[in-house]
Amino acid sequence: MNLKSCNKVAENRYEIEVEVSSEQFKSAIEQVYLRDRKKINVPGFRKGKAPRKMIESMYGEGVFYEDAINELLPEAFTEAAKATGLDVINDEPEIEIVSVSREEGFVFKGKVTTMPEITLGDYKNLEIEKVDNEITDQDLDNEIERVRNRNARMLDVDDRAAELGDTVTIDFEGSIDGVPFDGGKGEDHKLELGSGSFIPGFEDQLVGHNAGEEFEINVTFPEDYSEELASKAAVFKINLKKIERKELPELDDEFAKDVSDFDTLEEYKADTRKTLEENRKKANDQTIENRIAAELAKIVSGEIPEALYRNQLDQQVQDFSYRLQMQGIDIASYEKYTGMNEEAVRNMLRPQAEQAVKIRLALDKAAALEGVEVSDEEMEAQYKKLAEMYSLEIDRVRELIPAEEIKKDVASEKVLGIIRETVKFVEKKEEPAEADEPEAQEKTEE
Repeated sequence: MNLKSCNKVAENRYEIEVEVSSEQFKSAIEQVYLRDRKKINVPGFRKGKAPRKMIESMYGEGVFYEDAINELLPEAFTEAAKATGLDVINDEPEIEIVSVSREEGFVFKGKVTTMPEITLGDYKNLEIEKVDNEITDQDLDNEIERVRNRNARMLDVDDRAAELGDTVTIDFEGSIDGVPFDGGKGEDHKLELGSGSFIPGFEDQLVGHNAGEEFEINVTFPEDYSEELASKAAVFKINLKKIERKELPELDDEFAKDVSDFDTLEEYKADTRKTLEENRKKANDQTIENRIAAELAKIVSGEIPEALYRNQLDQQVQDFSYRLQMQGIDIASYEKYTGMNEEAVRNMLRPQAEQAVKIRLALDKAAALEGVEVSDEEMEAQYKKLAEMYSLEIDRVRELIPAEEIKKDVASEKVLGIIRETVKFVEKKEEPAEADEPEAQEKTEE
């Protein structure tokens, strides 16, 4: 491969001209012939036994040219892009074959997109909304109550009707205009009344009924429900099989012993408060970083190539699909239930992708301005951290993630620390009250 020229044709866009030698081309032609000869019929020869010259004489000298070029192009283009010394973005290349012959090889032109030159505003005087690390008594009480609920006993209720807060076991079957619909049937389903797990009105209509009763309830699906059911009235046949109430444990030393390694309730509370404070600080540290990143995205300026947004959006869609799979839903089912198509999903995720690109560019620029360097030890620590996070061998992480990406991530963490030291924390800004437009109009007319 020989890089013949590299010329700028637009902002962040270059055209390269590349020559592939006749030796490489001839070798690729031979490889294509060996791979494809079994597919070619030549009278007088068994499949796969016809000499290459015979095939070329029948179908033309260039019969294997296109496939041979396609074999060589990806690697030749990648090598040429590296040879330019430019910071090239992974993008679908525009290729034009200039000339091709067995004796001289072939020449092609291709356009590459490069990372943009951006300008970063005053990143050392960012104003970030204050965060509160204090754990109140109410916070502590809420956590203790959550643990009590988790350790509650469920007792059968036989002497009264169902109330909010009870857990009922029901069989149900829904229909619209007398026709059952997909997902509208369930058996032995446990439902906490008042939890809001079902559509509005469903749980409230179970209140007041006794175990063993069979009855019907009427509900209307919300407007923002799936396309098939939105705003439609439905009837559910209910068989209320069981009612249970929650009995919470007494809040005393015995409770502390049951749920912790402490002997007294006061010790347990003190430790719980400490844990809540540590968790709140970790969460707030992440919140501060997110707010810094969001502010950095606002002060990025420059012509950002669409390829960067497109690549990030591809990643966002892949991550979104993975999160859905973790919930037992594939992307196709999600699109069906929400009435969205692939384009709509991408449009939904586009703002996140654009901000992610701007944040990455801002952090890279800030790291360069601050002269941030990443040591081998820091690189190794990051590889180890990722290996533990994803339960992979460290060598496997090295294979999956390019060293340059790891280096950028570490540099970003370091420069975020530098920027955080300069942040000005301010009180939450009050949202301005919106003027009443009709009244404002009337005053103007007066």
